[in-house]
Amino acid sequence: MKKFRAALMLALLAFCMLIDPSTKPVRAQQPRPPEQPDMQSDAAARREVIDTLVKRLNEAYVFPEVAAKMEQALRANSAAYDQITSARQFAEKLTADLQAVSHDKHLRVRYSYDAIPVRPNGPLEPTADEMERARRELSRINYGFERVERLPGNIGYIDLRGFTPAAIGGDDTVAAAFNFLANTDALIIDIRQNGGGDPQRVALICSYLFGPERVHLNDLHWREGKGERVEEYWTQKEVAGKRYEGKDVYVLTSNYTFSGAEEFSNNLKVLKRATIVGETTGGGANPGGGNRLGEHFMAFIPVGRAVNPVTKTNWEGTGVEPDVKVRADQALHVAQLNALKKAAETTKDEQFKGALQRRMDALQKELADMQSKQAKM
Repeated sequence: MKKFRAALMLALLAFCMLIDPSTKPVRAQQPRPPEQPDMQSDAAARREVIDTLVKRLNEAYVFPEVAAKMEQALRANSAAYDQITSARQFAEKLTADLQAVSHDKHLRVRYSYDAIPVRPNGPLEPTADEMERARRELSRINYGFERVERLPGNIGYIDLRGFTPAAIGGDDTVAAAFNFLANTDALIIDIRQNGGGDPQRVALICSYLFGPERVHLNDLHWREGKGERVEEYWTQKEVAGKRYEGKDVYVLTSNYTFSGAEEFSNNLKVLKRATIVGETTGGGANPGGGNRLGEHFMAFIPVGRAVNPVTKTNWEGTGVEPDVKVRADQALHVAQLNALKKAAETTKDEQFKGALQRRMDALQKELADMQSKQAKM
């Protein structure tokens, strides 16, 4: 039973634990791990974890000079690790020490109560059977599309909780969402609870917001030995559903918005295709993959960095600044008000304008009530 759960867990790492079954590294927020029993970690297991971690950092971490500094820190802290017998606390301590040197929010060590199987073709590469199980699991969460609806005032709304791996499917779900919202006058894409995911899925969804002419979105620079390989991401010439061209788009963000979701918001902000509303995002721009460190430990190690083709920078450590900065819980109201105001200013239908004004009045009252309650807290 433990082997089955561990195998299924590895398949689901494609979305929930940062592992893409296509074997390409991905970017995603580190979701809160499920509650699991702790266990004792002996000295031999801790040494194996540290030695394997150091080896993988020096081989693959995106910044080799930082990897060397992290090795120094881990070796210097060996006495402190000897005092830790809790497996969970050991993983947390390693994570804290790694991030203290690297300041890399993706870099993390995880403990697993269930044994992590050894992979002949890569430490955490799922099998075909595990990919199929992952496909079923991702279909149950509708490939990240939590909610798609038409709001009052003919505003489209997508609550998108993750950019799920393109290799596992879901393109038809993306097409269905945009087909449903094709006749709305403005679109709000809510990624306040989106921890990131597959850059190919990011590119696909961005493609629906532009015309058929390809647009350069983002580049990923992967470490390869002493050099690097650059992978470019562009919008697609063809998409399965209806494009959402020539109409306003608003993207809602929070401080939880992370990694691939940050790329999505950054792409659209830099290209002036959307207005970003909410909070500054989490600040993680280094993609990577999973590494087995021992029977009960794994690490997510970034092996690349994002570089925007326009700004030549990324959002690592800084996050993406919104165009309209408001609390995350107020962002949907503010975005709706902006969209409705523009619609009211441009429509010649007086009856529709009146309906828009009534909706704006209601939203303003709700927003004022929210702000009043927050001020009293």
